[in-house]
Amino acid sequence: MTKADLHRLVEELPDASVEVAAVYLERAKDPVLAALDAAPPDDEPYTDEERAADAAALAAYRRGEFTPIEDLIAELDRPASAAG
Repeated sequence: MTKADLHRLVEELPDASVEVAAVYLERAKDPVLAALDAAPPDDEPYTDEERAADAAALAAYRRGEFTPIEDLIAELDRPASAAG
């Protein structure tokens, strides 16, 4: 596809699609975002073990068993020699 092809496509867009197309074109200007957008979806199967682990984690969260974000940030900010 050439830039001329893209110009033609833009001219053919219905008015309702202009804003959506603009979002994609803005993202395409950033090479990292463009690469992420073009990457294939995750094709690994979602296993029964993963489902069980996710369900257990969600249940623990709902029981209040979690580390507040402030504590996680403080832990990450500590020098490696102070951790542990």
